[in-house]
Parts: sequence; C-alpha cells; structure tokens
Amino acid sequence: MPNIIEITDFHAPELDVYARLTENQLVNRADPDNALFIAESPNVIHRALDAGCVPVSLLLERKHIEGQASELLARCGELPVYTASLPVLTELTGFPLTRGVLCAMRRPRLPEPEDICRDARRIAVLENIMNPTNLGAVFRSAAALNMDAVLLTPACTDALYRRCVRVSMGTVFQIPWTYLTGAWPEEGMALLRRLGFRTAAMALREDTLSVDDPALRAEPKLAVILGTEGDGLADTTIAACDYTVKIPMSHGVDSLNVAAASAVAFYQLCKTTP
Repeated sequence: MPNIIEITDFHAPELDVYARLTENQLVNRADPDNALFIAESPNVIHRALDAGCVPVSLLLERKHIEGQASELLARCGELPVYTASLPVLTELTGFPLTRGVLCAMRRPRLPEPEDICRDARRIAVLENIMNPTNLGAVFRSAAALNMDAVLLTPACTDALYRRCVRVSMGTVFQIPWTYLTGAWPEEGMALLRRLGFRTAAMALREDTLSVDDPALRAEPKLAVILGTEGDGLADTTIAACDYTVKIPMSHGVDSLNVAAASAVAFYQLCKTTP
C-alpha cells in the first residue's frame, strides 16, 4: 500500500528534491551513489521503472491517487507519496506539474561506451549539445528511428535533466546511452575506430555527401555525429571524420535545428541498402 502523506509544511526537507534542489545538486557529482533525477508524468515514470530505475518518492495531485497514478502507486509499494491540490503543488514547485505527477529516482550508473556500442550498427554521437529541449528531442528521434545507442561528449548537458527527460517522453530510458570520457575528438574518435565505426559529420560544407547517398547506407557500422545548436561541429571533429554529410536545403534556408536535423539523418541513414 502507498504511504500517502498530505503536504502541510512547504519547508519539510523531504520536499527539497522537488522544490529547492537545483539540477546540479540532484546530479551530485561529489556523491554519485546518492544522486537523483526527477521523472515527470505517468508514462515517463513507467518507462523509467521498466528500465530498472529505483524510485525514492512521488509528488502528485491528490485526484490522481485513484486516477491516472493508481498503477504507478501499485508498482512503487510503500514509498512516500506526497500529495496536495494542484494550486498547492504549483506554489510548492513554482510551476504546474505536467499531468500532475513527479517521481524522484536514483540515478542509474552509466554503462561504458564499449558495452553499448559493441553490437550496434548505427549510433548517434552528440557534441556539446547544451539545450535540454534539443537533447530530449534528439533522444526521441534516435529511439523512434532505429538508432542503437547515443554517445554524449563530456560538455553535453545532462540527459537526465528534468526537461530533457520530459521532452524525450522517457525515451532516455529506452535507448542505451552514456558519456564519452577523455579528450574529444581525439580519444573519442579513436574509440569509435577501435569499435569498427566509420564516422559521418553532419555539417554544412561544400565538399560533402548528401544524406541520401547510398555509400552511407551501405556502411555496416556508422556513427552519426551532430554538433551544438549555434556553431555546429568543431572543425577538428569534421576533419577527423570519414564523411562529411549535409541535408539538402531549399528556399535559401541554410540549416535545420539540431533536433530536426537528427530526425532526418536518423531516418535516412538507418534504411537498409535496397
């Protein structure tokens, strides 16, 4: 049975995780065994539970106890479930809850890049993407369009930031991902080569292949590398790649948002050779 706790004290320390801790405090790099993240909305929380993430507590609108959160409560056993009316929760958190449910969870330990890429055919490598909305959208596209794994360079934003998890619709729990370690691009590119990947830099250059070039689809193992929102990929990254690839544009448009570009590239490059 769930342990339902009506919120009476906004300053109760057990509510800090929802109301007062910053994303960086939740990440808790100094003590990773006690690091947390927040999953928002029943569907996202279900996906996190399916992936083996361990819940700590829930915060939800009172009406959802017997409603859309009832299955979640059944899965979470005797965890603390903090509840109140929506106006009270909005005052506590400072924003309206998406679908009225939040869950604090233990951050899982990330796998090694070799482990998630060993049997992969198509992977995405994301360089220095800092916008959580864009990162979440790229994850959703990667999961939907048959990418096998996602690697993040060390400067990328955290894929378990609340907004990233929400925008991804919980697909950050469905597709294997982790951070590259060491210097990028030198050490990261060397790792990709050791794992048998050819690399394709998505960049606006004159001397490039079109994203629909058959040579790209024919590659048995391909890493699709996308860059940050403003500057795109670094010149050193592009120079280190086997291919430079562009999406043909019309009407004088020079580029797509990285999230939109990822969807086009993943769809095209995951096709099998006719």
